Amino acid sequence: MKLSLTKVVNGCRLGKIQNLGKAEDRTMDIPGCLLYTRTGSAPHLTDHTLHKVQGVPAMAQLTLSSWAEHHEVLAEYKKGIGNFIGMPDSLFYCSLHDPVSPCPAGYVTNKSVSVWGVGGRVEMTVSKFMAIQHALQPDWFQCLSDGEASCEETTSRKRARKAVDRSLLFLDNCLRLQEESELLQKSTVIGVIEGGDVMEERLRSARETAKRPVGGFLLNGFQGNPKIPETRLHLLSSVTAELPEDKPRLICGVSRPDEVLECIERGVDLFESFFPYQVTERGCALTFSFDYQPNPEESLLQQNGIQEEVKYVDQIKKIKTTDCNQEMTSFEINLKEKKYQEDFNPLVRGCSCYCCQSHTRAYVHHLLVTNELLAGVLLMMHNFEHYFGFFCSIREALKRDTLVQLKELILRQAS
Repeated sequence: MKLSLTKVVNGCRLGKIQNLGKAEDRTMDIPGCLLYTRTGSAPHLTDHTLHKVQGVPAMAQLTLSSWAEHHEVLAEYKKGIGNFIGMPDSLFYCSLHDPVSPCPAGYVTNKSVSVWGVGGRVEMTVSKFMAIQHALQPDWFQCLSDGEASCEETTSRKRARKAVDRSLLFLDNCLRLQEESELLQKSTVIGVIEGGDVMEERLRSARETAKRPVGGFLLNGFQGNPKIPETRLHLLSSVTAELPEDKPRLICGVSRPDEVLECIERGVDLFESFFPYQVTERGCALTFSFDYQPNPEESLLQQNGIQEEVKYVDQIKKIKTTDCNQEMTSFEINLKEKKYQEDFNPLVRGCSCYCCQSHTRAYVHHLLVTNELLAGVLLMMHNFEHYFGFFCSIREALKRDTLVQLKELILRQAS
């Protein structure tokens, strides 16, 4: 794996990750995102419908919590997760937890980390964790770490120090077992930066993890609700400054468009794409504009449409999902609302996704109020394609030195 940077502007990194996959013949653009999956499948979508979505990321995200209970089957199968789920040509990154379903705190010890599967809590020792990775055979995997210090409202220095010490110990043991496994040597270990909100411990975690032979870094505990506080953004800048430039930086728990841009400005390369799934589960469609250089006529039409939706968002009650307590944002519209019953416009004017090209807001509204499964399929196709298009616009803005204009446009819609 090789990361090649073509441009670095005010901390923002533009480039490609090359030589990915077992055959080392795949590439991935940065800044970018991973394809969010649940049990190895894009939510609501089959492999056929996923292929109708444009701009699908090269690497899919698996979560250990969804596979921990089935690893014996995969170990017996012996061909890895890609062949098992019918996606042999895909790249896979295995994260510890599902960003949409946070695990309860209080179950990390010096010897284990717990994840929650369908059957409840699964305790992960280093040996069991690495045995599961051996069965999955992912291209990248997040190392075990103590991320609970980042979940606390205020982190004591002692607790942050313990989190860093544990995470480094887990990392050393995982790297040792990887070295002993010929199969796992083909996978890349992603070291986790911990330390809560304690600057000294965050920097120690970054420096010590960078000394180990990891392929990249996961920045854990920087997610905000609903926005990342300035203190954490400063902390993020300080941490990325300690990391080597030739290895990718991932961040977990950050997926909103405004938060994504804040993190990109602080040197983050890759994000999770769970936000479109959350929006879909609310019965909503992403409608935010990322065309920061529209022609005048389309600009006026879009501006009128955005103002109309913002007024509506201000009036509605805050909606929460069953999974993740996420409130509806100003980046989306709620198609369950009766006002869309006779709205025969596409979800977003000019959108090239299958849903917008073939169906109307009124039709999707009908599917939602009648609880048709097709509603989730169409919304997921649109929301994924819209979100992936947003990342494409970020890369184009970096190439043209217009990221400031794009950020201004996104922040206007976020307020």
